[in-house]
Amino acid sequence: MKKILVVDDEPSMRELLAIMLRREGFAVEVADSRATAARVLETGPFDLVITDVKLPDGDGIEILRHLKAAAPETVVIVMTAYGSTESAVAALKLGAHDYLVKPFDVEELKIVVRKTLVSQQLQEENLLLKAEFRSLHRLDRMIGVSPRMVKLFDLVRSIASTTSTVLIQGESGTGKELVAKAIHALSPRRNAPFVSVNCAALPEPLLESELFGHMKGAFTDAHQTRKGLFETAHHGTLLLDEVGEMALSMQVKLLRALQEKRVRRVGSAEEIDVDARVIAATNRPLERLVRERQFREDLYYRLNVIPILVPPLRHRREDIPLLAEHFRERFSREIGKPVRRIASETMDRLVTYHWPGNVRELENVIERAVALETASAILVETLPEALNSTRTGEEAPVSEESPRLPEGFDLDAHLKAMERRYLELALAQAGGSRPEAARLLGVTPRSLRYLLRKHAADEPAE
Repeated sequence: MKKILVVDDEPSMRELLAIMLRREGFAVEVADSRATAARVLETGPFDLVITDVKLPDGDGIEILRHLKAAAPETVVIVMTAYGSTESAVAALKLGAHDYLVKPFDVEELKIVVRKTLVSQQLQEENLLLKAEFRSLHRLDRMIGVSPRMVKLFDLVRSIASTTSTVLIQGESGTGKELVAKAIHALSPRRNAPFVSVNCAALPEPLLESELFGHMKGAFTDAHQTRKGLFETAHHGTLLLDEVGEMALSMQVKLLRALQEKRVRRVGSAEEIDVDARVIAATNRPLERLVRERQFREDLYYRLNVIPILVPPLRHRREDIPLLAEHFRERFSREIGKPVRRIASETMDRLVTYHWPGNVRELENVIERAVALETASAILVETLPEALNSTRTGEEAPVSEESPRLPEGFDLDAHLKAMERRYLELALAQAGGSRPEAARLLGVTPRSLRYLLRKHAADEPAE
C-alpha cells in the first residue's frame, strides 16, 4: 500500500484529502505544520508528500528541500493559492513533481496523484531494468554488448569455477588483466589473493626471485628470507602478464612449477607445495613464437588449456558508445565537472576511429575531454588531433587480423541481433523512455514501437 503524507494547516482540507485518498486505497498520515511533518517523516519512508506552500511555522518548500536531501525517492506535490504560481514554479525547480492551485477539484487531485505514483513506479522499474541491463552486459569492470564480448562473458562465467590454466591473448589495451580479475572474482578462490606480475618488467634473476622467493643470503642484497608470488597467491590466482617476454631458461623453471605444483626458493634445497591458479596473458602470438623457437612448445600447451582471445576495440564498435558513456560518467564524477553527455557528432567520431590503443586509449581520450571541456557536452573540438583528423564515416585501415566471414554466415540473423542490441542500448541510455530512445536511434516513436513488437514476437515461447 502506497503511503502518503498530507501537510496543510486547514483542518477541513486535511480531512477532505485524507478521506478521499484512503478511499482510493492509500495509507494516509496528516500534519498541520512543518514541525509536525518532520516528526511524521521520521516514522518511516513515504511514497508521496502533498504539502501546502504556506504553513504556520514556515513553508512547504523547506519540507521539499529536506526530502530531496534525506529521501530523494519520495515524490512531492505542492499546493498553492491562486495567484501564487511563482512559488509553485520555484518548487518545481527544486524538484517537486507537480503542483495544484487552490481551489482545485477533487477529481483533479486524484488524477495528479495517480499520474505521480505511476511515474514513480516507472522510474523504479527503469532503475531495475537498467541494473539488469548492466548485469547482463557487464562482467566485473568490463562492458560490452557486441557478440564477441557477450561470448567472452559467457566463457569467463563457465570457466571461473574450474582450476584449469588460462591463456589470455589480445592486443595491448584490450583489457586482458580485467578478464583475469573477472575470472578470479567469479571463482571459489575470490576470497584469496589475486597476484599479478609483469614478466617483461624484470630481468630473469629478479623474476625468478619474484615468482619463487629467496632465502636470506642467496644473493647480494638478500638480507632476509622472502616468499615468492606463487606462495603469496596460495589458494588464489596468479596472473603472469606478458608471459611471451619470458626468457627460455626461465620458461623451464616455470614449466616445472606448473607441472609439480611445487616451488623452490632461490638458495634453498627445500620444495614448497603451492596451490595457485595460473592465468597467463600476452599481446604476442605465442604460436608463432613457438615456431620461431622463442617460446617452449611444452610450456605453451601447459598454459593454453583454456584459450581466451580478447577482441580489439575496432572489432567491437557496438561497445564504443557504452564504454564512452561509462568513462564520461566516471571522470565527470572524479574530476567534479558537470559534463553530462557526449555530443552526437563526437560519438560518431569515436565510433569510426580505429583505436590502435584499444579501450585504454578510449579511456584516456574521454578523461582528457572531460578535463578540457568547458561545455556541458563533450564536443568534437575537444577531441585529440588524431581523432579530429579522421573524417566521420572513414573506414579504419584493414589489419592483418581482420576477421573473415565464417562458412554458413547468416546475414539476416546477424543484422537482427545487431538491431536488437541497439534497441536495448538506446532504451538503457534513455532510462526506459521510448520517445527519447526513438530520438537516439533516429527513428519515429511509431517505428520504435514496431521494432519492439517485432523483436518481442521473435522471442521463443516458453
